[in-house]
Amino acid sequence: RINPYLCHLLTRYQSTIFPNHKSCVRKKGVPIRKEVFIKNYIKALNNGDAAVFAGAGLSASSGCVNWKQLLGEIAEELQLDIEKESDLVAIAQYYYNKNGSNRTRLNDIIKDAFQTGKNPNVNHNILARLPVSTYWTTNYDKLIEKSLENNGKICDVKTCCANLTTTLKGRNVIVYKMHGDVDHPEEAVLIRDDYESYSQEKRPFINALSGDLMTKTFLFIGFSFTDPNFSYICAHLRTHLKGNMREHYCFLKDISRDDYEDESEFEYEKRKLSYFIDDLKRFNIKTILIQEYSEITEILRSIKRIYNSRTVYISGAAAEYEPDGKDAYEKFISKLSGRLICEGYKIVSGYGLGVGSAVISGALTEIYYNQKMSLTDQLILRPFPQGADAKKLWETYRQDMISYSGISIFLLGNKEENGTIVMSNGMRSEYEISKEQGNFLIPIGRTGYMSKELWEDLLREKQDEHTFDIYRHDIESLGDSKKALDEIVEIVIEIIKKVK
Repeated sequence: RINPYLCHLLTRYQSTIFPNHKSCVRKKGVPIRKEVFIKNYIKALNNGDAAVFAGAGLSASSGCVNWKQLLGEIAEELQLDIEKESDLVAIAQYYYNKNGSNRTRLNDIIKDAFQTGKNPNVNHNILARLPVSTYWTTNYDKLIEKSLENNGKICDVKTCCANLTTTLKGRNVIVYKMHGDVDHPEEAVLIRDDYESYSQEKRPFINALSGDLMTKTFLFIGFSFTDPNFSYICAHLRTHLKGNMREHYCFLKDISRDDYEDESEFEYEKRKLSYFIDDLKRFNIKTILIQEYSEITEILRSIKRIYNSRTVYISGAAAEYEPDGKDAYEKFISKLSGRLICEGYKIVSGYGLGVGSAVISGALTEIYYNQKMSLTDQLILRPFPQGADAKKLWETYRQDMISYSGISIFLLGNKEENGTIVMSNGMRSEYEISKEQGNFLIPIGRTGYMSKELWEDLLREKQDEHTFDIYRHDIESLGDSKKALDEIVEIVIEIIKKVK
């Protein structure tokens, strides 16, 4: 037993008494673990307060230039080596000064670099499918808003202070382009004069970003943190909040030994990065270190997959209900839908023939009578458009529906053609789309038809995949014709819980 007062003294002065003790050493420059970031950012997505701050790096793989590439030509005209210059804003200012305060050439450079031939990349598209309603960017390109619009979002773009006073009807995303837009290069923030006058001329943007930094959880992606406007905003926020800043996250590339011939140079850059990571913590920005830029895509996909695992896509169609009969299968589907809602999952369905009404019945019973929740929060119904021309859109329509989900369930799967019952090729298509999008696949082979074929395919594909072993027995049970349909419902729910 230790005297309490002695214990107090040991705790208070342990850094002096035990200078090498683990708890006494403050770890500097330590990044946050990816798993911790993913968990915390998904929590922000669920709370509706996740935001993205995008720099030039986000658009790099779409072919957009970075600042060195943008200003490379004018640096040559100034007889300067762009690789030796760190203050790139100064390069633009020097050129502006040399041309008698005429920025026509600079405006043309922005137009030529960002206006044509660029399409959103995979990271744009993953972000666009997440429930992020606030984007901030220093980029001039239109790739963020294009990716959002491609994914059915109504995007309210703010490129100047006047835009901040208007609201686009029906918007579900706001994109703040704090340095302007390629369509108005004459107003873009580019030269030192623009940065020096920003706090006066763009004060509404500063106020808006300050408010979002206090109320939302940001992910900084492709951003170098060298922008003086952003540094100004963070410094003022930190002063006013006395260090009580909201937690944010950023991706930074680790220093690779392969990039340096000299060991001492490598150690120098590594040490410098460590100090930089520690300095970001002053603004409560935690760093996720990556070895390769492709890791960002993997992490974003993990976020989307885990977030979407709360939403289940039900694929099914039936003109025939062998061997259990129509009533038995409708009760089974209705019970399964109700149990999914009861367990807190959202359902997406295309209202398949002979299946859709049972999905709705089970979901509505649970939502209205037991959960007392909003219908739109738990059930997304997307009946397929009909008609010869409309069928051309079905593939795109399926991709859009399935993108909301992280788990896909397949049951039954037949239709009538010319008086004959055939397999549902639409279900096969939805299976392939679900697999391509990374959904967890649950074909219920017990219900026969196409779902049985898909069940057999899945087990064949996963026969040597050890990570699938945790689900293997349950998935195999879904094809057991001796199991009661009620028992199948419980097996499906157990699989989904394991996935989550």
